[in-house]
Amino acid sequence: MQSIMRERRITAVLGPTNTGKTHLAVERMLGHGSGTMGFPLRLLARETYDRVLRLKGADQVALITGEEKILPARARYFICTVESMPLGRDVAFLAVDEIQLAADPERGHVFTERLLRARGQDETMFLGAETIRPLIRRLVPEAEIISRPRMSTLSYAGAKKITRLPPRSAVVAFSAAEVYATAELMRRQRGGTAVVLGALSPRTRNAQVGLFEAGEVDYLVATDAIGMGLNLGLDHVCFARLRKFDGRLARRLSPQEVAQIAGRAGRHMADGTFGTTTELGGMDAELVEAVEDHAFDPLTAVTWRNGDLDFSSPKALLRSLDRPPPRPELIRVRNAEDQLALAALSREGGPAVLADRTDRVRLLWEVCQIPDFRKTLTDSHVRLLDQIYRHLLDRDRRLPDDFVAGQIAKLDRDEGDIDALVARIAHIRTWTFVTHRADWLEDATHWQERTRRIEDKLSDALHERLTQRFVDKRTATLVKRLDSGDKLLSAVKSNGEVVVEGEHVGQLEGFRFRLDASAEKQDRRALLAATRRALTEEMPLRVRRIEADDDGSFRLTAQGRLLWREAPLARLAAGDSVLNPQVEVARSEFLDGPARERLRLRLAAWLGRHLGNRLKPLVALKEAPLSGAARGLAYQLAEDLGCLARTMVADQLAALSKAERKALTELGVRLGAQSIFVPALLKPRQRDVCALLQGLRKDGVMLPCPEGDPAAFAPPRELNEADLRALGYRLFENAAGRLALRADVLERLAYAALKRGRGGAFTPDAELTRLVGGEARNLAVALPALGYWTVDSEDGRSFHSRPPKGGRRSTKAPKTSRGRAKAPQAPSRPEDSPFAALAALKTGKSAR
Repeated sequence: MQSIMRERRITAVLGPTNTGKTHLAVERMLGHGSGTMGFPLRLLARETYDRVLRLKGADQVALITGEEKILPARARYFICTVESMPLGRDVAFLAVDEIQLAADPERGHVFTERLLRARGQDETMFLGAETIRPLIRRLVPEAEIISRPRMSTLSYAGAKKITRLPPRSAVVAFSAAEVYATAELMRRQRGGTAVVLGALSPRTRNAQVGLFEAGEVDYLVATDAIGMGLNLGLDHVCFARLRKFDGRLARRLSPQEVAQIAGRAGRHMADGTFGTTTELGGMDAELVEAVEDHAFDPLTAVTWRNGDLDFSSPKALLRSLDRPPPRPELIRVRNAEDQLALAALSREGGPAVLADRTDRVRLLWEVCQIPDFRKTLTDSHVRLLDQIYRHLLDRDRRLPDDFVAGQIAKLDRDEGDIDALVARIAHIRTWTFVTHRADWLEDATHWQERTRRIEDKLSDALHERLTQRFVDKRTATLVKRLDSGDKLLSAVKSNGEVVVEGEHVGQLEGFRFRLDASAEKQDRRALLAATRRALTEEMPLRVRRIEADDDGSFRLTAQGRLLWREAPLARLAAGDSVLNPQVEVARSEFLDGPARERLRLRLAAWLGRHLGNRLKPLVALKEAPLSGAARGLAYQLAEDLGCLARTMVADQLAALSKAERKALTELGVRLGAQSIFVPALLKPRQRDVCALLQGLRKDGVMLPCPEGDPAAFAPPRELNEADLRALGYRLFENAAGRLALRADVLERLAYAALKRGRGGAFTPDAELTRLVGGEARNLAVALPALGYWTVDSEDGRSFHSRPPKGGRRSTKAPKTSRGRAKAPQAPSRPEDSPFAALAALKTGKSAR
């Protein structure tokens, strides 16, 4: 009977925004001895936590989110994000806010799980929109449903110019580029505006809202991030767009979404209005009626994911996640971030092969639930999850401090523009989440404090950049010919020329705009603002053109820049392997995350084909079905860009069978007496690509390449042996000088010297001199490194394959293990002679 009584104490409080639902739930919770409340946003949870803290004291209230945990030992009230609710803890009261988000395609399954299973011992309350009423009736039939009317009236005010909006207005757009362009206009026309985007951290968002609430600015420009979690003193909400990109496609806002955002106008008993910009035009009468009357089509289903998971193997876990729902009102969630990450890590060769026990599979699933706050699920995030999982397995479920420190240190920088700071904040929020897994770290408190300090520092810097850019009390001067205050007419020509009011103002290069130097200073802000408006419409078209363009329109420069029709788009950076560099799309205020990712994928696809064509032998070597010593040698050749000193791989060479030698030869590998190399890569076009890839490996320092295609040259000091091998050259150095000799020429030189040395001493002739670039002094560097002794006599300089018996001066520079000459030393053993190298080449054995 007691159980039945508790089941009956389930209440659903439904209604539009500004109905006091959250206030009611907090009051109900504080009337009990303990309670838990789940909110859809960390920002909302923090706001409610601060409120309850003031009423009950710090020792009674806990805050639990993915990125922040405050857990007093005697806590009785737990304020959480919905995902972080401690369901294993018995509390008298439990509430979930915005329960209609159970229909959300990404996070909805969590809200559905709370709706079906989360209960307080004495009272349970679900807060949300009326649209979920029929589903609560079917899924939780014992719940009592209470409707709450809006406290104030929300009415349609029609279309208005952005520049003529009343004070205390918010303009809503749906991309960062649109927000920035609109904010620039508001600054010029109205002296300043606050800016709110979903990508901002809670600290930055609160600081921007603080500007508005304190009256320092009378306007707010935002994305739909204001639709939930922000209580503002707004009188009017103006829609600049009624379409948004939801991560999959561009679509119209639903009437419920319009109402959720518009409902931020008016507060408590104060009425509010909503409308559109004149550029957008008016709203449909049906939409206006639905928003004003709060009458929307009910939800027909909510998203669901199986909670009874099979941890016997990664594949079994994926199958259990895909289990179909048990009821028609439930729709299985698709493309959840954690499930996509698990699938990526379970591919062949991924870390999932290490998940061979139930506990390891559970750990893998926990790692997959680390969020990517950039919302792109890029390869870099999957690689990070891979690293974290392997470290946890290697170190008894603990992350090494040096690994965590290295990852976090890269983000502890507050320089850069708005986009750079937003990206860094997204990264550090991921690490804030990781550090709150206290069981993964030796000193979790230290790392939590460190990530919090960095996030706060970045957030403060971002708030400062936004304020500097969008808040200016001086009214900017309009363009000379426009004294009416109307918007500037602007356009982008096919050649990238940007014109405003028919006048050339600058050039669009890739996704960056360059203002013409002749623009007068007093016009600069107005021209830039108008240009940004034009580019906001141009950029999506340009992204689509780039995606559809043929490969011939792209080019890779020697400095690692990727150009599209000679316009810079991206640069290369070191990747997982030398043949797989990363593509980093240039930052632009006109590109949001999804657009930048689309560009990256297009450029990466072209780059893969380009490198595959230019370095075809290396790609073939890496992918060839070799085994044993041949596979190891092929891999090392590919990583060293096609050239190795024979002494570097003596053991692998000795282990090669006749069939393996033949297979390598057929793949274009030459097993020389001095070097193992790929002759096809010695051509200038291939060499330039290898020079670029080697430079990326050296933190982007481009290698100075010799002009033309010399057989030999004196290399600069910044080129080391590995650099020169990447260019197809071998480095020799002794007291006589420093010489780079092309690998194929070195083989010819060694053979020519061998023939001449059979008769004893020999003097350099024209052919030998030609092989080393026509400079006789180069022979004094190269031949000693090949095992020959130099003798200077009254008759001139000669070379001997064995230590001479007489002569004025006798030196030999033995080879090092890396193939570079040392200073002269004692006579070498007979097996170090040129003849031993020739014998090794003929018999297939190492000379040592």
